[in-house]
Amino acid sequence: MLCDPTAIATRQPFVYVSAGTAGVVGLNPIRQTDAPTTAYLMVGERCSYDCAFCTQARHSTARAHFLARVAWPPYALEDTLQAIQRSFAQGDIVRCCLQVTAAPGYLSQALTLVRELHMRSPIPICVSITLSELDAVQALLEQGAERVTLALDAACERVYRGAKGDDWSRRLALLYAAAHLFPGHVGTHLIVGLGETEQEMVTTIQGMVDRRVTVGLFSFTPVAGTMWAKRLPPALPSYRRIQAARHLLLMGACRAADFSFSPSGEILSYGLDLAQLRGLLGDGRAFRTAGCPGCNRPYYNERPGKAMYNYPRPLSAAESEGAISAVIAGLACG
Repeated sequence: MLCDPTAIATRQPFVYVSAGTAGVVGLNPIRQTDAPTTAYLMVGERCSYDCAFCTQARHSTARAHFLARVAWPPYALEDTLQAIQRSFAQGDIVRCCLQVTAAPGYLSQALTLVRELHMRSPIPICVSITLSELDAVQALLEQGAERVTLALDAACERVYRGAKGDDWSRRLALLYAAAHLFPGHVGTHLIVGLGETEQEMVTTIQGMVDRRVTVGLFSFTPVAGTMWAKRLPPALPSYRRIQAARHLLLMGACRAADFSFSPSGEILSYGLDLAQLRGLLGDGRAFRTAGCPGCNRPYYNERPGKAMYNYPRPLSAAESEGAISAVIAGLACG
């Protein structure tokens, strides 16, 4: 059941649930064109960090219970746990993802929620969280998380400093160390359109692929109330080229060293001829939501009826051809 302000004020256990998730698990049935295949929960409230693009940033004036473009109403914790357990058993969802803000007590809250979910169901659990110690990564995995996501968001130190702060080296070192100690159980998020070049993004993705770090790919989305509310999202053809790059690198079809780039860092070639490229991209999977298995994140980057950056479902033949054409249009290879 949806919590009322009185219940929250008395600290009745509750958790924030994305609107789409609440619909698919039966907490608040709604009509959805593309339902989420992962249950998304948010732990914590206003974050202590101040990322320029985030609705939960310390100085953000965005609506309180929003993350990215998505509303996250509070629901009673017990009702939510039962709904997720039931929906996973029925096959309506295949994963649960915790989005954790760095609010007071956030690690303890995340550990408790992971433990509760794991005790009730074999559902795979991913925790997207900001951490400073490897012990915390290990603790989350030991409590039942299948994967811990340590979001870089930015593709390089220059962009990280402008968007998030000045601790790039420490965050990257922790991510690499976690990937080494817990291979196959660590992920990150990268956001296209924060000011990086395509070459910088490709180089970082290759580093993640080499370390078996799962890459969740997002496009920058301006949201009212954030510091970067008036910045533009990335051009769709550029995003398509990065999506194709991630897919090809993950497949092992090529490496970043095979690419060629313009003087401004745009992809000119993947080191593949056009026939190879069309064959590898033809099924459209490159342009679907990228991240953990079973994660489709409907409309995190998009508005219904507008251009789709990440497709939350299989593409039609026309959609695949349109996406591939956008990739090829900017290339110099034949």
